[in-house]
Amino acid sequence: MQLIGMLDSPYVRRVAISLRLMDIPFSHRAVSVFRHLAEFQAINPVVKAPTLILDDGSTLMDSTLILDYLDACQPQRSLMPQALPQRQRALRLLGLALAAMEKSVQLIYELQLRPEDRRHQPWQERVSAQLLAAYTLLEQELTRQALDITALDQAGISIAVAWRFSRELLPQQLNWVDFPQLQQWSTQAEALPAFVATPFE
Repeated sequence: MQLIGMLDSPYVRRVAISLRLMDIPFSHRAVSVFRHLAEFQAINPVVKAPTLILDDGSTLMDSTLILDYLDACQPQRSLMPQALPQRQRALRLLGLALAAMEKSVQLIYELQLRPEDRRHQPWQERVSAQLLAAYTLLEQELTRQALDITALDQAGISIAVAWRFSRELLPQQLNWVDFPQLQQWSTQAEALPAFVATPFE
C-alpha cells in the first residue's frame, strides 16, 4: 500500500499513524495537493488527500473511508471499540475531532489562501465559533472521562492529530491554555512511537 499526501494534513497523518498502530505495511509519498498538483492528478484526478493506493493498483480516498477499509482488512487490529457504549463515545469524540479538523482547514484556507479583500467576516466568525465549540466540547468530554493512553483508539488518535494541527497552524486563533486536558492528551500521544515516526511536517 502507498499513502499519498503530506503529513501536515491531519487527515493524512491520522491514517498514517493508524497504519503504524495496526502494523499494516505501507510506504508514504509526500505529494502536495498544491505544490505537486499534476503529480497528484496522475494518481487521483480528484486530488484528495489522503489517497491510498492498494496493492492491486486501485485507489481509495477520504480518511474515514480508508480507515473503514483497513478495519475490514484487519478486524482483529481495529482501532474502534466493539462494545456499543464504548463505540458510541468513541464516535462522539471522533465526530468532534473531525469537526475541529474541518473548521481549522477552513480557517487556514480563508486566512492564508483567500485574498484579504475577498474574505467574508461573518463566515470567518461562524467557522471560528464552530472550532471553539468543537474543542470546548472535547475538553469537557476529557474532563468528565479521561482517555487511556494504553488503550489508544481512533478517537484518541484523531483528537491528538487535530489538536497538533490547529495549534501549529492557527496559534492565535484560540486561547489554547483554556484546554489543559487536550494539551495533556496531545503531549502523551505525541510521545508514542507511532506519532514520533509520523511527525507533523
